[in-house]
Amino acid sequence: MSEKAFRIERDSMGEIKVPADALWGAQTQRAVDNFAISGRAMPRAFIRALGLIKGSAATVNQALGVLDAARGKAIEAAALEVAEGKHDRHFPLDVFQTGSGTSTNMNANEVIAHLASARAGESAKVHPNDHVNMGQSSNDVIPTAIHVSAALEVKEKLLPALKHLAEAIEAKSKETAKVVKTGRTHLMDAMPVTLGQELSGWAAQIRNGMARVEATAPRLNALAQGGTAVGTGINAHPEFGQRIAAELSKRTGIAFKASGNYFESLSSQDAAVELSGQLKTVAVSLMKIANDLRWMNSGPLAGLGEIALPALQPGSSIMPGKVNPVIPEATAMVAAQVIGNDLTITVAGQSGNFQLNVMLPVIARNLLESIELLANVARALADDSIKGFTVNPERLQEALDKNPILVTALNAVIGYEKGAAIAKQAYKQKRPILDVAKEMTDLSEARLKELLDPAELTKGGIKE
Repeated sequence: MSEKAFRIERDSMGEIKVPADALWGAQTQRAVDNFAISGRAMPRAFIRALGLIKGSAATVNQALGVLDAARGKAIEAAALEVAEGKHDRHFPLDVFQTGSGTSTNMNANEVIAHLASARAGESAKVHPNDHVNMGQSSNDVIPTAIHVSAALEVKEKLLPALKHLAEAIEAKSKETAKVVKTGRTHLMDAMPVTLGQELSGWAAQIRNGMARVEATAPRLNALAQGGTAVGTGINAHPEFGQRIAAELSKRTGIAFKASGNYFESLSSQDAAVELSGQLKTVAVSLMKIANDLRWMNSGPLAGLGEIALPALQPGSSIMPGKVNPVIPEATAMVAAQVIGNDLTITVAGQSGNFQLNVMLPVIARNLLESIELLANVARALADDSIKGFTVNPERLQEALDKNPILVTALNAVIGYEKGAAIAKQAYKQKRPILDVAKEMTDLSEARLKELLDPAELTKGGIKE
């Protein structure tokens, strides 16, 4: 790049070359030079939150009489453009940077100041620190951005996606309410259940996961903004924290509030750790559902073959005709990634040294990735697996007829020991339990059919 492609910017450390077309300034450029580590920029959702925070801060500072209208309106307009994603290419900084996220906060300050200055003109030049960052510190802005971005992504993406999945499972559960199949414990034959009952368990897992995520809101919606450098609120108006929470609530529709203790909100990331733990629980639920689908779909000849998932793509580059359960596999990989992200967030959450956590960017990145992955894969699982799978009734009936564990229903009539002997004989001879029970008990065929009716056995209770 030629010399003409650069301009000179200055900060407290001196002069530095910045690309001529970049909206950022000196501090961002130093971070670009210092942190060429992963090539992973901060997530779009996080940059959106920064724009919302900076715009809200300008609104509040004008209302408090500490920022003039010319600069304030220009900052509001520029911050809105950042929130809307119009300048994302000017947020190049690596996730792996200064642990406070100061570089990304200054990136936002510099980009917004550049845009706002162009709007306000030379008579009202906007300074990134004095005006855009007024009443703020990286130490409260970045924790606030973590909470705001996560709360928005949960509200707008994750909870709707999980609701969509739960409803798809519930619809399929009703559709298969009378389909009786062999239950399994330890991957071994067990007493019968209906497919609808089995799926109802999945739906409950997802509904409970939604409730767990929603339960984090009181802590997630409490914002660090107003604590500034160390939690004391130095250089911020005493009403700033309360007012910016109210302004962010107005802009997002989420009931944000100022933290009840800024020292906790700056020094720890317990709310992010809590939310991540609940995301991990959702991931575990999805892993269980995905693996059940894979087992039920397995075969189609040499496996269980109970259901057939929608055929979405060829499954092998060498075996013609092979079709694999690709969506459940993708779901399982997402679950593994979210579990890994949670471990990173757990370790990072322990890095609150005295008045500040110093792993904020990686917490933000992993938390937002987990939310996005779970939201996307929940919809894929609902639309491309749950809604479209078909049942193989012949295979289910064949397994039911030969299931020796049905003899459990005779316990109250013939006793456990006699039942065990019948089950063992039926399994050894590979014969239906009904036929063997006729030979080894005094019960009539009609009575045995009544006692061993798989559909009746799914209703629980004692058979006498």
